[in-house]
Amino acid sequence: MTKEDYIYAQPQNNIPPFDFNAAVVDVFDDMLTRSVPLYHESIRRQAQLAAEFYQPGTTIYDLGCSNGNFAMRLLKEMGTAPFIMQAVDNSQPMLEQYRTRLATCPTTAQITLHNSSIEDFPLQNASVVVVNLTLQFIAVQQRRQVLQRVYDALVPGGVLLLSEKIVAADEQIDQIQQRWYYRFKGENGYSRLEISQKREALENVLIPDTVEQHQQRLHEVGFRHCDIWLKWFNFMSMLCIRP
Repeated sequence: MTKEDYIYAQPQNNIPPFDFNAAVVDVFDDMLTRSVPLYHESIRRQAQLAAEFYQPGTTIYDLGCSNGNFAMRLLKEMGTAPFIMQAVDNSQPMLEQYRTRLATCPTTAQITLHNSSIEDFPLQNASVVVVNLTLQFIAVQQRRQVLQRVYDALVPGGVLLLSEKIVAADEQIDQIQQRWYYRFKGENGYSRLEISQKREALENVLIPDTVEQHQQRLHEVGFRHCDIWLKWFNFMSMLCIRP
């Protein structure tokens, strides 16, 4: 059963930087549902896209896989069809929960978990790469290099499925989007204190880009066919196809 997120419910004098530790993992699914608009819709459609674009004999990479929500959905989409996936995350507690979930899912798929930073993990012969709410936690100066490695690893017709929290280039629009996002969190039961303390914990940890920055970076590394297929104020999901 998913535990409720009360991590920031009590006042804290010194709020440490946000970290995907055991306490966060314990309430992670509740946190996602209440903090990421259309999260389950995004995961469902990403899994469907991955199932459509997967090419037998290639690999699916889930970079920043967390506790395996994408894999759980993909297993349903693929049914008995075999596939190979490399799931990468730098949080050991996340991978421990992922491994526990996999143990309850008899499957013909070959899913290997790796405790590693995605900046260093080798990529090759990929038909699907998922980067789901992950690039935003990577140092800004390293994001282009990560995407270049993704592009270079994709086979022709392979896809990058990218989801990110974003900021608007227009300051007035950005303020509106932020206000609606905090409204969304309030509607899902988070108090003003929780929203404020979580925001402080994420400062300098989660650094979002604008849509234009994402598009420019993707174009620079070689992607020519990209589209935003899902957007909710300051969250978006993109589909990028390698020619």
